[in-house]
Amino acid sequence: MVKEEWRSLGEIQFMDKLKALTVPLGRWHREHFGDLDMRINKFEEEIKKVDDLVSNGVYDGTTEARRKALVSSCKKWYIRKEIHWKQMSRSRHAKEMDKNTRYFHNLASACRRNNRIDALRIHGRLETSPNIGFREGLVRQINEDEATELEMMPSVEEIRSAVWDYESTKAPRSDWYNMNFIKKCWAEVGRDFTGAVMGFF
Repeated sequence: MVKEEWRSLGEIQFMDKLKALTVPLGRWHREHFGDLDMRINKFEEEIKKVDDLVSNGVYDGTTEARRKALVSSCKKWYIRKEIHWKQMSRSRHAKEMDKNTRYFHNLASACRRNNRIDALRIHGRLETSPNIGFREGLVRQINEDEATELEMMPSVEEIRSAVWDYESTKAPRSDWYNMNFIKKCWAEVGRDFTGAVMGFF
């Protein structure tokens, strides 16, 4: 579906393509994940009917096979429901953080604590000075060759490698495409993604 929709969008900008793709993806999502509880309830009712037949003495290979198939299908829908709510929770999490709640502030404080560098081991000696980052010899200016290298256009392989090194669940926004989507659909979106990255240089 992504392949067909992506091609049908033609040669528009990468970000515009992603925005346009949200419409058919939303439709696909409703078809495959819509009415999750209703679908699960339907399977559970069918399983109960089979169990009632077994309780009444109706039991053969066909009944057993039908029950296994129903349980397997029901399990798949439970997994889909779990995935669905996990993804939805990311959106709600972001909305909660926008309200400047105590939870948000605690989360931000925890991140700061985890990312803080309290000490460095320099030449075998533990240095805990608060001005550690400004000590002479710890910070140096890059030379001209290194500066030129930083400004060089990345290769297609370097961009692809960076994508695969990136955490799959990360996304620019809570309601946006994550890197798992880019990886899974690389055959379809990779060329446009690479072009968009090179457009920054």
